[in-house]
Amino acid sequence: MRRYFLALFCSLWALFLVAQPKSIALWKDVPNMKSKPAKLYAYPADQNNTGVAVLIFPGGSYNHTMGIATEGFRVAEWLNSQGINAFVVKYRTGSLGYHHPAMIQDAQYAIHYVRQHAREYALDPDKLGVMGFSAGGHLVTMCGAFHKENYLQELGIHDDISLKPDFVVPVYPVVSMRDEIVHKRSRRNLLTCHYTPEDKTKFSMELNIPPDMPPVFLVTAKDDPVVNYQNSVCLDRSLTKAQVKHKFLLYETGGHGYGLDEKLAPEAGKWKYEFIKWLKDIKML
Repeated sequence: MRRYFLALFCSLWALFLVAQPKSIALWKDVPNMKSKPAKLYAYPADQNNTGVAVLIFPGGSYNHTMGIATEGFRVAEWLNSQGINAFVVKYRTGSLGYHHPAMIQDAQYAIHYVRQHAREYALDPDKLGVMGFSAGGHLVTMCGAFHKENYLQELGIHDDISLKPDFVVPVYPVVSMRDEIVHKRSRRNLLTCHYTPEDKTKFSMELNIPPDMPPVFLVTAKDDPVVNYQNSVCLDRSLTKAQVKHKFLLYETGGHGYGLDEKLAPEAGKWKYEFIKWLKDIKML
């Protein structure tokens, strides 16, 4: 637990040290949504651009995104060094009074926005993945599993832009809403205290993996003191059962909240190198 709070402190401090790009108000062009606080931070790969893009969703128990430096900006910078375009999404959270479906609406519209502006950023709209940390890992798994459920239609957005990501990367993710292994704070912020048994089933992602789930790159460590690593074990089993192409990295040590920082997690922080190899395996790179 102490390592988690150290990581959180480092993330907050890094917010003052990282030069952030100009933010984009995600909903600025959508009537009746312009005041919503979701933001997108664009990190185009100006050099050695591979055309691949990754939308990054920081964690924070669906309550906040205070880890956005470690789990957002630093990740985007590293992806840029690999020729990958990155977009950090600051989605709506419980601390601002938002609950489901606000988070998945922000995530789906971020996918929509980036595909819509693919030419502007010189990226391939068919090579767009989503990467999420902790609660953000749950959110990106929803993006993959619920891609046929268009949460944007009720907002008046009707077009043929695909909301299905081309790959999904949950890192030390919240997965389940079941009592046995749930991260209670994430469940409370996502579903409020008034969730139903049907809600618990609907948003336990290990129970909702479709056969057409995009390829998944899953990472966690056994010593995670915040989110029970069995969340990822259950997800791995479900992906295997559904015959979804995926890779599961289960490290002995790493804790929680490290992003891809090898100083915070000398073992688990190396997952980023395996991720690049995996992108080549699935023909994204």
